[in-house]
Amino acid sequence: MERFGKTQELRTRMAELFDLPADLVAGLAHLELLGDRQLLLEGHGGILSYSDTQIDVSVGGMVLRLQGGGLALRSMTERELRVRGRIDSVSFVR
Repeated sequence: MERFGKTQELRTRMAELFDLPADLVAGLAHLELLGDRQLLLEGHGGILSYSDTQIDVSVGGMVLRLQGGGLALRSMTERELRVRGRIDSVSFVR
């Protein structure tokens, strides 16, 4: 896991140095929030747990945790997922 972290850090620094989109170069997840009602996540590794109050998603060696109310998976592909509902918090769990 430590080697993955160093490689990820090097890729992120290179992206910043050459002014490239870090999410593309470093393989990072891309996250967009539309207010507190919708989330778009690109570059996920799958859903780890799912309920109407919490959704955990694998993203690059971490877990993206969404908490709120009435959370629902709106759509999901191999690369992208969309969640709707009342999003109270978004956090990364290491």
